[in-house]
Amino acid sequence: MADENNNEDAKAAAEAKKKERAEKAKAKAGGGKKAAEPTGPAPKYKREKAPRLKDTYEKTVRAALMKEFNYKTPMQVPRIVKVTVNMGLGKAKDEPKMIDFGIEELKAITGQSPVVSRAKKDIATFKVRKGQKIGVMVTLRRERMWEFLDRLFNIALPRVRDFRGVSPRGFDGRGNFTMGVREQIIFPEIEYDKIDSIKGLNISIVTTAESDAEGRALLAHLGMPFRQPAPATGTGAAA
Repeated sequence: MADENNNEDAKAAAEAKKKERAEKAKAKAGGGKKAAEPTGPAPKYKREKAPRLKDTYEKTVRAALMKEFNYKTPMQVPRIVKVTVNMGLGKAKDEPKMIDFGIEELKAITGQSPVVSRAKKDIATFKVRKGQKIGVMVTLRRERMWEFLDRLFNIALPRVRDFRGVSPRGFDGRGNFTMGVREQIIFPEIEYDKIDSIKGLNISIVTTAESDAEGRALLAHLGMPFRQPAPATGTGAAA
C-alpha cells in the first residue's frame, strides 16, 4: 500500500511540474506579441468652458447686433457657420514634398488634419493635369472655428508687417467674407527655421448674414481689425 501511495504522489508531482512548464512556455511565447488594442469608441474630450470668442458672441455681440439692426428675435442675429482655410501650392507639381510641408503647417495652424485638393481638369497654360495635387485645405466648425478666429484676430493679424487693417472689400454680397494672408509665419505655431518656403493662405468666413453690412458688423464686433476709411479733408474755403 505504501508503494502505491508513493507512486501516486510521484505521478501527481510529475503532472504538476509538466503543467507548470507548459504555462511558462506559453507565457514566454506570448511575450513578444503586442497587447490587444482597446475596442469601442474613443473617449470624448469634455471641454471645461466654451471658447473665449464664442462666449463673447453669446454674451455681448448678439445683444449689440439685435440693438443695431432691430432684430425681433435672437434667431435673426447672424452667426458664423464655418471657416475654410485653403493653402494653394501650385509649385507642388515640381516639388512633391511641398504638399507634405503644407499639410503639417496647416495642421499646426488650425489644429485639424487638412485634406489634399486636386485639379479638376487639365490646364495646359499652367502645366497642370487632372487629379494632380495642387493644395491643401481644411474646414473648421464649432469650437475649433472659434479658437482659430480668436488667434487670427488677436495674435496673427497684428503680427503682419506694416499692418494697417483688413480691407473690407472681401465680402461677396451675402455676408460672407474672404481674405488673403501672404505669409503663414504670422501664426505663432509656425517655426520660421523649419519651413521650406513662404506660403499664402485664403481664409473664408461663412455667416448667416443676409447683407454685407450685417456680416461686417458681426465680424467687427468679434474683433476683426477692419481698415478704417481715411478722414475726408475739405480743400475749399468755407462759405
